[in-house]
Amino acid sequence: MEKTWRWFGKKDPITLDMLRQIGVEGIVTALHDIPNGEIWPLEAIAELRDYIERAGLRWSVVESLPVSEAIKYGGKERDRLIENYGISLANLSKAGIKTVCYNFMPVIDWIRTDLNHRWEDGSSSLYFDKIRFAYFDCRILQRKGAEADYTAEELQKVDELAKTITDEEKYELIDTVIVKTQGFVNGNIDGHTPDPVQLFRELLSRYEGIDRHQLRDNLCYFLSAIMPVCDACGVDMCIHPDDPPYQMLGLPRIVTSGEDIDWLLKAVDNPHNGLTFCAGSLSAGLQNDVVELARRFASRTRFVHLRSTNVMEDGNFMEASHLEGRGRVPELVAFYEKNLPDVPMRVDHGRLMLDDRNKGYNPGYSFHGRMLALAQVEGMMAMVRKFPTFFS
Repeated sequence: MEKTWRWFGKKDPITLDMLRQIGVEGIVTALHDIPNGEIWPLEAIAELRDYIERAGLRWSVVESLPVSEAIKYGGKERDRLIENYGISLANLSKAGIKTVCYNFMPVIDWIRTDLNHRWEDGSSSLYFDKIRFAYFDCRILQRKGAEADYTAEELQKVDELAKTITDEEKYELIDTVIVKTQGFVNGNIDGHTPDPVQLFRELLSRYEGIDRHQLRDNLCYFLSAIMPVCDACGVDMCIHPDDPPYQMLGLPRIVTSGEDIDWLLKAVDNPHNGLTFCAGSLSAGLQNDVVELARRFASRTRFVHLRSTNVMEDGNFMEASHLEGRGRVPELVAFYEKNLPDVPMRVDHGRLMLDDRNKGYNPGYSFHGRMLALAQVEGMMAMVRKFPTFFS
């Protein structure tokens, strides 16, 4: 597999020179300064590509060219936004960049309630606490009908939490769920800083009446419209599974399981309609056998995220070591090295460790934690290459 790394551009404190030193071969990045829905100019793409290549690396994967919310909920401007998306894809192709990772999660991408959950060794990682999330949903967001999504026992625990949670903890929960991990609450709107909770409510309201079937239809509409561009330019679209892989906040999620993936690949049956296989996202759903899914969808897998989770009996989950957990990363490495040796792969959501703290890294994207994970995965890859018959 090609060893790639998610890099957040020239402002990323992790430099390209640092990445070359630890064995990274390809870069996964995007034009982060361009607002969603606007065209990515060929000149800007080429400038960033050249910057990466001057460091001795290559721009392997775009993650991500965001799909605007209006495309997802079927707003009146979606055709214009899809046209812009197609122009951006064509420009990426002209610059030699042919793999695009994207997601179709409404409003909110990956969800956690704690960005610094402490391990016994003093390092920390991302964590999802179902009761704290239910508290956010029912008491902070006050979403209509939210209580119906939780059991009586869970709601009782929410009541108990309400008696002890501090204002500081409430602020931190808001900051974690809808500010630090999401891209839509960023900077000022109309000259003032938006209230993130109110903005979040407004975004949720745009999906009223959008159920699972309608969201599927909207995804097919989008993919069918851009497949001619992908065919002409040779660009692969690689959808990322939902994280976590089940319904949240009353919003439909449609890439959660083997059934969902199978439906999507058949609904738009084009080789350029591909999959980003994220072991971490899929492993957070108890319905998923990650290794079985990797084998099942290998022919349409164009990009791989290697990470793992541990899921608890109460529905909580946390990032696991890349050597352990439900992601079964060693088995995935053995499979992909033998069957998709050229697929780009990146390790994901490393621990916060050593002197990474206070470096300003994006949550889950510390340097040393991912460097450790990459070293572990590179060791697995070396074993498979050296002793291929042992892993048959």
